[in-house]
Amino acid sequence: NIPINIVFEDEHLLVINKKPNFVVHPSPGHNSGTLVNAILYHCKGNLSGIGGIKRPGIVHRLDKETSGLMLVAKTEIAHIGLSDMFKNHKIERNYKLLVWNVPNSSGSIDQPIGRSKFNRKKMAINPNGKRAITHWTLLKVFSNIVSFVSCKLETGRTHQIRVHMNAIGHSLIGDKIYGYFPRKSQKYRVFEQEIISKCRNFSRQALHSNSLSFQHPVTKKFMQFNIDLPNDMKNLIESIK
Repeated sequence: NIPINIVFEDEHLLVINKKPNFVVHPSPGHNSGTLVNAILYHCKGNLSGIGGIKRPGIVHRLDKETSGLMLVAKTEIAHIGLSDMFKNHKIERNYKLLVWNVPNSSGSIDQPIGRSKFNRKKMAINPNGKRAITHWTLLKVFSNIVSFVSCKLETGRTHQIRVHMNAIGHSLIGDKIYGYFPRKSQKYRVFEQEIISKCRNFSRQALHSNSLSFQHPVTKKFMQFNIDLPNDMKNLIESIK
């Protein structure tokens, strides 16, 4: 009986606003206390079983630290329909994120992503990987050190935004796997040092799924959802303005 923030629900699907640091499905080390456990309790065990016993209803996932909108199928017809829509890139997903440095005002990254050759737990740009496309737009700049960015996913590979933004030199604030910090050797003014310090202390990757739109797989009605930034990202932005 774990509280979940349900944005929309009908007999076929759920749209959830996932809180940060919430594991989606059971895995070694996380057998309970996951989003799947919470959804199974909420749905009284009646959930599409296509994903298997550990991933019922899960048609896509967000990383543990990533917050925001996520779709869950409740019935098999919805699960099949949503999975097909994800596969054919018919579900539009937009994310808000904070990155180091300042990217161009907009752009696209079309680079395949696969397992890293050097660390199997990491993903990387890999010529033998699956095609991955990310479009970004620059929203705001903080002292030429940190940028607020919007990303639209055309594909949905594991860690796609994190890998792609890191590949062009703009890793996410708080990303412990793909991130990096500004060079200490560079001389920064006092207020710049304060910005860097606050961002270095941010406890998770600053990534939020803020928008989701799709055609309902059963009713065929167009669905669109938008959700505000969580408080931790709002507070960080306020503190570095």
